[in-house]
Amino acid sequence: MSTQPSTRPDPAAEDGRSSLLRLYLGRGVLALVWALAFAGAHEHVDALAVTLLVVYPLIDAVSSLIDHRALPDGSERRVTAFNGALSTLAAIGVGIAGAGGVAPVLHVFGAWAVVSGAAQVAVALRRRSPELGKQWPMLIAGGLSFVVGVFYNIQAAGDNPSLSVLSVYATGGGAFFVAQAVLLGWKTRQLRVKTA
Repeated sequence: MSTQPSTRPDPAAEDGRSSLLRLYLGRGVLALVWALAFAGAHEHVDALAVTLLVVYPLIDAVSSLIDHRALPDGSERRVTAFNGALSTLAAIGVGIAGAGGVAPVLHVFGAWAVVSGAAQVAVALRRRSPELGKQWPMLIAGGLSFVVGVFYNIQAAGDNPSLSVLSVYATGGGAFFVAQAVLLGWKTRQLRVKTA
């Protein structure tokens, strides 16, 4: 009788990777589309700009909800739930701050970026298995979000705050999510070849 471990793919694990890939890709593409839309709408904090500002953290909140529903009970699921709730509060906060102009919006967005970035790093650290592509894009994106959020709050306190930086933020975040999706897809193909 053979004592070799089975090399057949685990359907549940493969489904999990596929779902995560779709989530990362969707989240990344939406961020890039948002960045493009906001690049042409940030000159004045008008109704269109405020609407877009509210939408961005809501994209993150919905993504967190989808991720949360797919996770088993545990610390990763709790952090994801926290991030979803935080992003929902950020959307409300940014909507209210929009009435005060650029500086209050940057303060709220910056505070959200700091805490959300830290949460993203925490989740990525728990997903650093080889099967999930080691999560380097997510770790870098979360770390940069934290640092950039601090910078936004410093900029908001200065003489000439600008919302143009938010398009750059969303573009970078979107690119890292897409990169993670590509890495996850590549890793999934590698695993399929090994078990074929």
